[in-house]
Amino acid sequence: MAEKTLQKGFTLWFTGLSGSGKSTIAERVALKLERRGIPVEILDGDVVRTHLSKGLGFSREDRDENIKRVGFVCQILTRHGVAVIASVISPYREAREYNRQRIKHFVEVYTRCPVEVCEARDLKGLYQKARSGEIKGFTGVDDPYEPPLNPEVTCKTDVESVEESVEKVLQKLEDMGYLPP
Repeated sequence: MAEKTLQKGFTLWFTGLSGSGKSTIAERVALKLERRGIPVEILDGDVVRTHLSKGLGFSREDRDENIKRVGFVCQILTRHGVAVIASVISPYREAREYNRQRIKHFVEVYTRCPVEVCEARDLKGLYQKARSGEIKGFTGVDDPYEPPLNPEVTCKTDVESVEESVEKVLQKLEDMGYLPP
């Protein structure tokens, strides 16, 4: 009987403004990991808000609670050898740090992109609604986004292709020993 090699779980925590490319890059990374035979789960901010954090609003307290809930799920899955990809705006450093302290093998990926570029990409019209006052407390418009100070990976999505960003993330995972070269 062949001995099963245990996969070391890790969490890729994608953070950035709405429209910065978090979900697009996360989905491509997940596909590449799956092709390598690695078990992957994606926790996308929009989906999480619908199911795991239903009923939470967008106050700072509710946003922090949402991020803690996502982090809790990441912690459990990571512990069981899953590559977890959280793609959530997570605008506040303190909440991200809270999860970094609790999740073993936490890799922060900052999708850095100027708000003007994010706004130009916005298919849902959220930035326009925020600027007109229809949406209050929108991150990057009338609510702050606190960029990471020392992310493991920074994807400059206004100047890099999606594939360049994906390769940058995979290379970092290899460098950190989470993936074989």
